[in-house]
Amino acid sequence: MMSAVPVRRILVIRLSALGDVVMSSGLIPALRSLYPDAHIAWLTQSAAAPLLRHNPRLDEVVIWPRERWQSLWKQRQWRALWREIRAFRALLRSHQYDLVLDAQGLLKSGLCAWLTNAPRRVGLISREGSHLLVHERIEPPADADVRIGAEYRFLARYLGAQDSSYVLDLAVGAEPLAQARQALSAHGVRGAYVVLCPFTTRPQKHWFEDRWAALAGELLGRGLTPVMLGGPDDREAAGRIALQCPGLVNLVGGLKLDASVAAVSEAALLIGVDTGLTHMGSARAVPTLALFGSTRPYLDAAQPSTVILYDQLSCSPCRRHPTCEGAFTCMRQFTVARVLLAAEALLQGDPSR
Repeated sequence: MMSAVPVRRILVIRLSALGDVVMSSGLIPALRSLYPDAHIAWLTQSAAAPLLRHNPRLDEVVIWPRERWQSLWKQRQWRALWREIRAFRALLRSHQYDLVLDAQGLLKSGLCAWLTNAPRRVGLISREGSHLLVHERIEPPADADVRIGAEYRFLARYLGAQDSSYVLDLAVGAEPLAQARQALSAHGVRGAYVVLCPFTTRPQKHWFEDRWAALAGELLGRGLTPVMLGGPDDREAAGRIALQCPGLVNLVGGLKLDASVAAVSEAALLIGVDTGLTHMGSARAVPTLALFGSTRPYLDAAQPSTVILYDQLSCSPCRRHPTCEGAFTCMRQFTVARVLLAAEALLQGDPSR
């Protein structure tokens, strides 16, 4: 559906999570193809901002101060909270957006869209009542597109963009790149390295710690340095894995998010589960091996250098409701030998092998 009103200022709203911000980043080139001279801004939470702020095709990153508001709420500082909400509303309205895209479709993102008072607000799969806060609600057909970011691709096409214009767009900043290189060098990483991304939000999405350690050992035996990445909350589990494999470089919790993107970008290979870092590998066209089990966010990364290991079991994808009582059978299918074989094929430039 096309608007007759000229579009000069656009706001994309995707507040979280990191993986979804990566997968929705293709909206930036898609919108740029439609509106080459428009001011394109992105509203997100502070945690995801490093994924966006280095992108030269994005004019502005606006931060939703969620943590500040939560703090005021917990302290029962109602007047201060109301003042900050009003100030945030005034900020959004001062930008005079012509087009606002709620790419999250939740109540919190819908409220942010509504606060802009933009004349055209489009909600993607709007739920939790957020459909009442937008002018247009769209919902892509279920499972019609198995590519990464399928729902965001649908939104781009709905706006009139060519399908080919939707390409994940994750930029690397000069300073984060220097930080990543310095950290790798300080840990003795000189030649080719393989990034391992074992951590995500739910245990049923994880591969097993002993298998990560065994895989890292196999990579070391082939002259490749395994480098483990993750966030501060993953340090304890990372420490257990690192203890099982001397020579594994453990940078978990040691790099900021944008520096992690830079480290991923220069890797010879990335192996990970369904987590934002794995999607970053595909976004940066790094040879990537994704291990999917209880979740299957996509079957096609729209990137020939990404291989997805996924076995369609009778119970998969179970998403948030596993029925295996902790056996995690879907992930247990991936033996170290199987993962190593797929990794070697990617390293040799033959992902179909």
